[in-house]
Amino acid sequence: MNEPTDVNLAGGEVGSYFVANYPPFSVWSPDTVGDEAQAALDAAPAPVPLGLYLHIPFCRKRCHFCYFRVYTDKNAKQVTSYLDLLVREWDLLRARRAIAGRPIDFVYFGGGTPSFLSTRQLTSLVRRLTAHAPWTTAEEITFECEPGTITEPKLRAIHDIGVTRLSLGVENFDDEILELNGRAHRSPEIDRAYAYARSLGFPQINIDLIAGMLGETDDNWHDCVRRTLDLAPDSVTIYQMELPYNTTISADLLKGRGEFQHRVASWETRRRWVREAFDAFERAGYTIGSAYTAVKDPATTTFVYRDRLWEGADLAALGVASFGHVNGVHLQNLDRWEPYSEAIEAGRLPLGRAYRPSDEERLIRELILQLKRGAVRPGYFGDKFDVDVRERFAHVWRSIEADGFLAESTGGRIALTRDGLLRVDELLHRFFLPEHRDIRYT
Repeated sequence: MNEPTDVNLAGGEVGSYFVANYPPFSVWSPDTVGDEAQAALDAAPAPVPLGLYLHIPFCRKRCHFCYFRVYTDKNAKQVTSYLDLLVREWDLLRARRAIAGRPIDFVYFGGGTPSFLSTRQLTSLVRRLTAHAPWTTAEEITFECEPGTITEPKLRAIHDIGVTRLSLGVENFDDEILELNGRAHRSPEIDRAYAYARSLGFPQINIDLIAGMLGETDDNWHDCVRRTLDLAPDSVTIYQMELPYNTTISADLLKGRGEFQHRVASWETRRRWVREAFDAFERAGYTIGSAYTAVKDPATTTFVYRDRLWEGADLAALGVASFGHVNGVHLQNLDRWEPYSEAIEAGRLPLGRAYRPSDEERLIRELILQLKRGAVRPGYFGDKFDVDVRERFAHVWRSIEADGFLAESTGGRIALTRDGLLRVDELLHRFFLPEHRDIRYT
């Protein structure tokens, strides 16, 4: 089977196959902002949950594998100005008919590094955002943290704004590997941040790991898994490292500059490491909840943000380059600081591109995203879309089964094997419509 790669240098591949949405972002267009996006915002709200995403695009350093819209050169005044823009954007957005008056079901502070904000900046931002649209009904409020930005007063403030799931971007416990990959924090800060968080009683603490970072070895990976188990977090998220075209590592590989001399693990090795980690977590009593997550107690440890979006929830997304979804239309904000700022200062929503998927595309979107949990229930799609996904995608299921990645179906589910789960993002492309299979994803 062909790997989803374009360049193979120094043991690693440039390109990615992680599927975050459907149809591919490359078919979203600025041309549809004036009609589809505005019509969706002015229509009556859909009978689905509404979430709120806040993009905090600031970091102490840019990781060498990072492909997000982040800034490492903004001073405190510029950061405060950006937070003012978020508040103004929320005022503009919540005035639209599709959003106005709806309760917030979940909130996600993402980045970048939300914990980059000072305690005063964070509390001011939340106070202003919730002044007219309280989050008291939110089932989940998630906050991403970089361990080196955490202090006890800041973490207490994060707790006091109602955060239910704190996610620590640990990635690796080895200081040399953290340095090689451009991470700003070091291992002592991990232990300190985790201890602070536990002492405050956050309902859910998540640890992020990345399998396949520059310089990583079998011994290092196994040590990372052991140290994570020693901390006993409520959940663990493990990603297989990818190298999209706009990362520092990718540019170095493609241009042959030789800046990075250490090996990037192969896809085969990355999958093996995640498999070994999942096996270790299962032996410790965790349950594998998706291709990326292990949870200690499925009855109390949830990923509301993920599950609501994978089942078609609306998402009001604030911030530069952020992605949202309203009334069946995908939306993305302008992805550069100046145009984003100028739009809001002129009293306009900073929409950059949009796309209204067809009913079939919506079906495929939910099917492939939910398959990331390892199984799908055909009954769900029959009830919602009046489609038998067993028949509609029979040729795809047969191809997955022929490759040995489909488990025996039980309990009204179609399930992947563990090997299938570990390469699920590669398998998802088989469900794409023909016009979406051979185009750039982003």
